[in-house]
Amino acid sequence: MATTDTGVDIEKDGSSPTGEPQDSQDLAGLEAGLDALDSVQTGRTPLRETLIRKVLPPITAIALVLVIWQLLVWAGIVPEYKLPSPSAVWDEVAVAWRQGTLLDYIWTSVSRGLLGFLMALAIGTPLGLLVARVRFVRAAIGPILSGLQSLPSVAWVPPAVLWLGLDNSMMYAVILLGAVPSIANGLVAGIDQIPPLFLRAGRTLGATGLRESWHIVMPGALPGYLAGLKQGWAFSWRSLMAAEIIASSPDLGVGLGQLLENGRNNASMSQVFLAIFLILLVGIAIDLLIFSPLERRVLRGRGLLVTR
Repeated sequence: MATTDTGVDIEKDGSSPTGEPQDSQDLAGLEAGLDALDSVQTGRTPLRETLIRKVLPPITAIALVLVIWQLLVWAGIVPEYKLPSPSAVWDEVAVAWRQGTLLDYIWTSVSRGLLGFLMALAIGTPLGLLVARVRFVRAAIGPILSGLQSLPSVAWVPPAVLWLGLDNSMMYAVILLGAVPSIANGLVAGIDQIPPLFLRAGRTLGATGLRESWHIVMPGALPGYLAGLKQGWAFSWRSLMAAEIIASSPDLGVGLGQLLENGRNNASMSQVFLAIFLILLVGIAIDLLIFSPLERRVLRGRGLLVTR
């Protein structure tokens, strides 16, 4: 009789003292472990716990920043024309709200950003599939996509103005040039991480061509693709802000980027801070309302996210 590392006595023929083969015991232990994992409670988290874990920390951080900001103003470390008080920035918010321009600033930029991102999505997705699945195309334009992704979006504003003029088509061109490479490269990275066994199994079952792309490739590449979408939105938003700051025209209206530039031209730091906070707020809102729920759903569908 021998004893395993786990303390189970095994007979010379590989069976336990109870006469049950060791392999059967190991399999039973594995099944018990998987059942324990499946039994983890994944019910809805209570509202009070959600508020404590997810709402309270960012509110605390914001309050701490405001306190430090106000202390710096009171201490006079930075001149007021360089660092306005939180109340001065709030006054700018109140004035814009009373004038009915606050929501116009936000909607002008958000509508452009979302429409431009949807166009980038429609172009970047098939382009990423083509690059990932066709070797010649990857060798030809793969490095170009990587180079375009690293190129600052602001570099496209001057040629876009010269090519298209001061209108919305120029804005969308800058957004596309900034976002399409990120979306395509994200999809390529996701496809490269698909186990080859999945693709072979799909072909065995008859999934070829478009059916393979829809039923095997896209679901398998979804985590990397979603990461590319998040980065693509970030590039879309940054590209749009750069275009609005540099290019101004009455026909374009006043978006958040133009509001920031107007604050600089008027030497109004409170208006500059207002524009910065609104740009940051939109970015956070899009992430929390769109991309975070999508990411949680994808992770939960793959058993990678358990609510505790």
